[in-house]
Amino acid sequence: MLGLPQASAEAPQTDALIAGLVAVSVAVLGLAFGLMLYYVIRYRHNSPIDRGKIADRTFGFEITWTTATLVIFFGLFVWGSVIYARMYNPPSNALKIYVVAKQWMWKIEHAGGQREIDTLHVPVNKPIELIMSSQDVIHDFFVPAFRLKRDVLPDQYETLWFRPDRIGSYHLFCSQLCGTGHAAMIGTVIVMSDPDYAKWLAQNGASDTLAQQGRQLFIRYGCDGCHGGNGTVRAPSLVGVYGSPVPLSDGTTVMADDRYIRDSILYPGKQIVASYTPIMPSFNGVLGEDDLLKLVAYIESLGAEKQP
Repeated sequence: MLGLPQASAEAPQTDALIAGLVAVSVAVLGLAFGLMLYYVIRYRHNSPIDRGKIADRTFGFEITWTTATLVIFFGLFVWGSVIYARMYNPPSNALKIYVVAKQWMWKIEHAGGQREIDTLHVPVNKPIELIMSSQDVIHDFFVPAFRLKRDVLPDQYETLWFRPDRIGSYHLFCSQLCGTGHAAMIGTVIVMSDPDYAKWLAQNGASDTLAQQGRQLFIRYGCDGCHGGNGTVRAPSLVGVYGSPVPLSDGTTVMADDRYIRDSILYPGKQIVASYTPIMPSFNGVLGEDDLLKLVAYIESLGAEKQP
């Protein structure tokens, strides 16, 4: 992407892939049109060149040409697939930041309770994992300098991760038409040094962390009455469930990640835990995306209590 800064560790790889694809495409196009021009001139009308058995003489060349382009383009496909797959596998030490898109703004929530609108502060040279959801329609999180672009969909979580490696401010856009105010749905990603980021966190800290706010919601909506361990209703314990495999009543197993926790709150009958009766009420339409993020963060924090 000529002319744009490369501000993440992933940007050079993406640019190299695009450059390789363009170079190969130009080479194939040049060869195809070059051969067309060559044959137009060589076998023009009234040309004395013998036109007999042309197909027999060019058969080997055509096979070689087709095979070579297939191998090259397949190699580019594999290269792109590796880069794409990496975006879905964040490092275990990635800093989690929650993003809620809505018409027409980006709402950011950090684990420490810090909130931002249309601005995202991140530390340099640290892996950042974004957990994103839309409150209304389809949006698209796009940071050209990071070479990042991911649809943000309503009623589900999308994740991506990146490692910013250059301090500065970079444009954030919504690249999916999302309504009359789409053009105004822009923001800024600010990459800071570790000391500056720590200072920013301290200056903008909330009275409660995201997990602590989630615990308050957990109690307010009566979740602790069943999942707290002291209730009369038999329900699975949530201590240590995050990040662990959960056996389901249909014989399958699912990993308890952010998406699973969210779906279990909104659609408890969708994936029923083995040996438990599906009596939990749905909170769909009761909890907004902001509250869901807090509850997910709280349940994730219970993982620290998991016994070895």
